[in-house]
Amino acid sequence: MMSGLRRRVALLGSLVVVLGFLAFVTLRANRPASISVALARGQTPPAPGFALPRLDAAGTLDLASLRGRVVVLNFWASWCVPCRDEAPAIETTWQRFKDRGVVVVGVNVQDLVPEALRFMRETRPTYPNVRDRDNSVYRAYGLTGVPETFFISRGGAIVHKFPGVVTTPKTWAEAVEDALAR
Repeated sequence: MMSGLRRRVALLGSLVVVLGFLAFVTLRANRPASISVALARGQTPPAPGFALPRLDAAGTLDLASLRGRVVVLNFWASWCVPCRDEAPAIETTWQRFKDRGVVVVGVNVQDLVPEALRFMRETRPTYPNVRDRDNSVYRAYGLTGVPETFFISRGGAIVHKFPGVVTTPKTWAEAVEDALAR
């Protein structure tokens, strides 16, 4: 009698494991691909929307309000040395393309406001900068660190990404030109 009970428990345990595995595989297959994976496949995923407070205390910036313009979305933090290194190239890009329907937006993450404001005083960006207080936008874009930059088409699709620091203005210009052409 005990062996029959053991067999039933073993069978039930095996069934639970198999069903759990099938549920995991099904959920994973139906999960949307990350932005990086989609870009690697040649896809242009929609940019996750957000409305974040501006660091200069001038209200909120809503990504949806920029539809119709190419958006260069740069994630940064004051403690990030590579962020400081690429700041001049970003400002150069902004100055070069702002009259052509391009807006650069800096997104400060994982930082304290006083340090972020000090970083801005030192690097002197003239483009808008916002603060991702709870890292929800950081997570939505699937960041693995900073700096990371996304190039968003006029229609709201991500068309290119810099997964780390880029300090060459020519590389920035090429990515913006590509986004403008889409």
